[in-house]
Amino acid sequence: MIVVEPVALPEVKKIQLKSFGDERGFFVEMYRKPLYEEKGITTSFVQDNHSFSVQGTVRGMHFQTGKGQAKLVTVLLGEICDVFVDIRPDSPTFRQWGSYVLSAEKHEQLFIPEGFAHGFAVLSETAHICYKVSTVYDPETEKGFRFDDPSIGIEWPVENPVLSEKDRAAPLLDEVIS
Repeated sequence: MIVVEPVALPEVKKIQLKSFGDERGFFVEMYRKPLYEEKGITTSFVQDNHSFSVQGTVRGMHFQTGKGQAKLVTVLLGEICDVFVDIRPDSPTFRQWGSYVLSAEKHEQLFIPEGFAHGFAVLSETAHICYKVSTVYDPETEKGFRFDDPSIGIEWPVENPVLSEKDRAAPLLDEVIS
């Protein structure tokens, strides 16, 4: 059984996974499509990605144009502050952002639907993040905007973020969606 609850913005969902543990460790079922469908998450996932990052790393804000790309984010080791921004111009929550701290110990996931940009900051020494996506990665539809875009005002929990050159050079959201 899983428990699904909205987080910050109504379409973004936190999923509490059921774990079974004892002195040997734990077992947790990461994904079973019928259980997610019962809870209203009917997205079909077509690709799994694994990201490793060191403390202070900020990755984002990334999204796919066209159909978009939903994500189901799980932290396998460590802790992150996961961030999402509604980039759907016709949405009542357009340009609003939210965040949620995910950690391996909590056995939680975050479902981020299509139409949202996504990023995260690594809070622990290192972090392994696995995420399912609803569309195959296509470099032609990959877009992003600056993690510190003042028109969005994301409050990142890191002082001096470690950024890729691509994220450092990303445009403002208005330059991407205009």
